[in-house]
Order: sequence, then C-alpha cells, then structure tokens
Amino acid sequence: MEKLLFDNLSTGDYVSVAILLERKTPKQIAFVLSELPQDQLLSVCKELDSGVLADVLVLLDAEKQKQLIEGLRDKELGEVMDEVSPDQTADLIEDLPTNTALRIAESDDIATLLRTRSFLTLKPLLREMNAVDIADVFNCLEVQEIPLLFRLLPKDLAAETFVELDTQQQQALISRLNNVELRAVMEELFVDDMVDILEEMPANVVKRMLAQSDETTRAYVNEILNYPKDSAGSIMTVEFVSLAPTMTVDDAYEKIRTTAIDKETIYTCYVVDEHKRLIGIVTAKDLLLAQKTDIIGEIMESNIVYAHTTEDREAVARMLTEYGFLAIPVVDDEMRLVGIVTIDDAIDVLKEETTEDISKMAAVAPSTKPYLKTGVWAIWRNRIPWLLVLMISATFTGLILNKFEHKLALISSVLFACVPMIMDTGGNAGSQASVTVIRALALGELNTKDLLRVVWKEMRASFLLGISLSIACFAKLMLIDNLLFGYKDYTVFTCVVVSLALMCTVIIAKLVGCILPMLAKKMKLDPAVVASPFITTIVDALALILYCSLAVGLLGGLTTM
Repeated sequence: MEKLLFDNLSTGDYVSVAILLERKTPKQIAFVLSELPQDQLLSVCKELDSGVLADVLVLLDAEKQKQLIEGLRDKELGEVMDEVSPDQTADLIEDLPTNTALRIAESDDIATLLRTRSFLTLKPLLREMNAVDIADVFNCLEVQEIPLLFRLLPKDLAAETFVELDTQQQQALISRLNNVELRAVMEELFVDDMVDILEEMPANVVKRMLAQSDETTRAYVNEILNYPKDSAGSIMTVEFVSLAPTMTVDDAYEKIRTTAIDKETIYTCYVVDEHKRLIGIVTAKDLLLAQKTDIIGEIMESNIVYAHTTEDREAVARMLTEYGFLAIPVVDDEMRLVGIVTIDDAIDVLKEETTEDISKMAAVAPSTKPYLKTGVWAIWRNRIPWLLVLMISATFTGLILNKFEHKLALISSVLFACVPMIMDTGGNAGSQASVTVIRALALGELNTKDLLRVVWKEMRASFLLGISLSIACFAKLMLIDNLLFGYKDYTVFTCVVVSLALMCTVIIAKLVGCILPMLAKKMKLDPAVVASPFITTIVDALALILYCSLAVGLLGGLTTM
C-alpha cells in the first residue's frame, strides 16, 4: 500500500491517495501528511472526508495546522471545523498565530477560552475581531461571565461592542461595572447610540449612565430625547464635521484631522454660515481633488437634500436609500444644522418598520425582543388580542352559513363541499392584492391619489385571474370529483354555478385587497393593519354571501321545476 500511495502522489492522483489514506487510522494519516510539502498537503486534504480530516487536524504539528487552515477555502474549512469540538478548537487556537486563529474561532470557542482563563490567547484575538462578532460571543456566556470578557477588550472596541449587545446584556453589564469603567464606556459612545441605549433602560440605569457622562453629552442627549419618538430628530447624531465657507481646503484638512476622532462620519462635511445655517456640503472626494488653496465656498455643492427634525424617521431613512447617501443633514425650522442621520441608523429604522409591518400583517403585536428571548407569556400577550378579534369577526361567516344552510341542503349536499375552496381562494386573492399595494405604499411608489388607477388595474387583472381559475375549477369538478371520485351530484350546471361564484369571488377579493390599504393610508392608519387577516375575514363573508345567493338563485329555481 505504501508503494501505491507514493506512486499516486508522484503522478498527482490525489483522489486515489485520499481513498488509500482513509483506510488508515488518524495517527497514521497524520504521519503521512506531516511528511508532505505544502502543495501536496493541501491537494490531498481537499479530497479527504471532512470528518476524517477533522480527526487528523488536531494530531498535526502547529506548522502543518497553520498551512492547512490557511490553505483551505472558507467552505471547506467550515465543514472540517464543524466536526471539531469546541475544546479541541480552543487548543488549536492557542497554538496558532492570531490571524490564522481568526479563521476558525467561533463564539463557543471564545467562550471556552474564557472559561479556561486563556487570557494571553484571548486578548490579541479579541483585538482583531469585529464588534458584531464579539457581541455574538456574549450570547454564549453566563451573566456572571459577561464583565470578565468585556474587561479584556480595548476601550474603543469595548464601546463598539456595548452598542451591539441586546438590552438585557447591556443592563447586566452596567450593573457589574464600577463608575470608572462605565465612564470610560460612556466617553467612547456616539450620542445617537447612547440615546438608543437610554431609551430601552429603566430609570435607575438611565440616571447612573447620565451621571457618568460629561455635561455637553448630557445636553445633547436631552435635546435628542425631546424630539418626537418617530421623528428624524430622535435618530440623528450631533457628531459631524462642519466647515465655514471662507475656509481653504487646507484649513478643512486641519479641522478634520483635529476633530474627526469624535465624529460619526467624515466622508461628507457640512458647510454652515455664522448663524449655523446649512448652505452647502463637500465630500471627502471634493477635498482630495481640490487644490489646498481653494475656498470651501467655491467648491461646495449648494443644491442640498436635507430633512427637518420633525420629519418622519421612516421617510428620512427611505430618502437616504433613494439618493444613495451615507448621511443626510437634519435642520430645524430656521435651516440651522442640528445633526445628521447616518445610513446605519436608517437601516435600523427600516428593519424596525419592516418587522412591525410583518407582525401587523400576521395579526401579531410587534415585539422588539429576539424570538428566543421572548417569554411564552409575552408571546401569548402579543397574539391573543388579534386572535380574539378575528375569531369574533369570523362569527359573521357562521351566521351567513346558518342562514343559507337549509336552502343549500335542499338543493345539493355537494354545495357545502365547495365552501372551503371558495373562501380560501378569495382570501388568497385578497392577500395577494393587499401585500402588493402595501409594499408599493411603503416604498412611495403609490399614494392615495392613485386609488382609481389601482382599482382599474386590479379589476382587469382580477377578471383575467377569475376566468382562468373558473375554467380550472370547472375542469377539476367535472373530471376529478365527478368522473374520478364518482360524485354524481356535480352536474354540469352545478359546476358552472360554482365556477361562476369563484370568478366573482376573485374579482371582489382583489378589489377589497387593493382598496382597504389605500383607505387606511387616507385615514392616517397603518395599511399593514388591514392586511391579510382582516381582508381574509371580510372576503370570506362577501364570498359566502355571493356564493350562497348564486347557488340558491340559480340552482334553487332549477330544483323546484
């Protein structure tokens, strides 16, 4: 076997080499791989089963481990590391250079290193990690372990990570930090991030956090907190670079160098006059391409897109995405620049608004907590009101069926069997129209003035859909229910009436689905509130009235003849 193995290596037949190696024990495989040069090592390992390679990886020396981890692609390495236990991964990380260890370090591995007190390995590793990834590590820790990991972070990285933690983790951490440590975190936080955190904290925690902030920061925080909750002022930051129109480009460079460390962004600078009124903007690109002696007032862009402090925050967030800006200036009623809204805050707003809309469309009260951290009673509290309302509203469909039950039974028993199909198709058709219109309203593609255009478009589309579905329904009733299953009560005339009722139901459902969200928008309500559940309930009632009336009117007269 050994001769065959080396023959295949010499000819580059790495698939055969892998097959032969997989017949050996992990120790034997590790011995063979340790003798191979790097190019052959990687070629052979790429052909080995990931489970086998995982067993071998932990047996190799540190240099071969480094070559292997650095040489495998992310997907290949991920499949191998999935087979390695957290304890074994922690041992690997301790023997590897930091940059190499980062490729295999997962949240549970970092937690294992913390619990084994491997601080010399952890510190350089954490220093190179992203704040979002570090925040994910905290989800693997017990509450008492959170301060221990947090204290290993450099001051600026600790502040960035603090922002990414959920509210419960932040509160637990604050309660365990002393005043000096908390003050260090507060000094590194941007004002808008601090405001977001304070809004979620109980009063005693807010009081302690503000006590550890400087007077200027407290003034800015109080100013932002005074704006309406859903306004642009509530999500803006006051940390931006402002320039005077009389400055030269060289002066601007100097100001940016001396103040940029405390600013949210420096990619766009804002030009203001002596009264702080916004008169223009200059980008980093403008400054880099200009001569040092050029005057800011001459190179600035004076055609500015801006938002007012009281403007709806969702509208401002959509403005950022529409124009492709990294930040948008926010002015007061006198056009004085008071802050900026950055793209990261806009993304958070859009995520919150989308989550809220999806919840309302599914008849669930919106929740700000992650699903796995939401208690059972909280889930019950969020869902029960809507379910009760919808259950009570469904009483109308029961009343309609009770009214027509005797008449339908006298005509044909199969008419009741078609009720679920009629109601489900109508509900689905209405939901399609409502979701399309709600999305268009949310994106600004439609407004209430377009109601007649929307109704005309949906009417034509529903007519085509209704005809298509009625033909399919007729064929299904005649071929499957009548011929295949032998229900002879499905006569041609009965199938025609059911198919006609289905077509009319689709048309009505589409019209209801497109009109209700636009009426809600006109009445200053959230269109998502009248989405699927309510529309389905309304369409069910209308579909039943229509279906029963057609069946009794057309088939009832035929039965009495």
